Amino acid sequence: MGIEVGGIFGLLLLVADIWAIVKTVQSGASTGAKVLWIVLILILPLLGLIIWLIAGPKG
Repeated sequence: MGIEVGGIFGLLLLVADIWAIVKTVQSGASTGAKVLWIVLILILPLLGLIIWLIAGPKG
């Protein structure tokens, strides 16, 4: 029953990306900015999440 570390990391990254997308949709940013952030998160899951945490829409 060996669960691979990569599988667990991938699952955690997926959950974090979904959380970031939901927070982006709920933010007060313009529709264009929301779309760009969501596309960035989907195309670059890890890097997009890190950039979103640093510079993404707040509130």
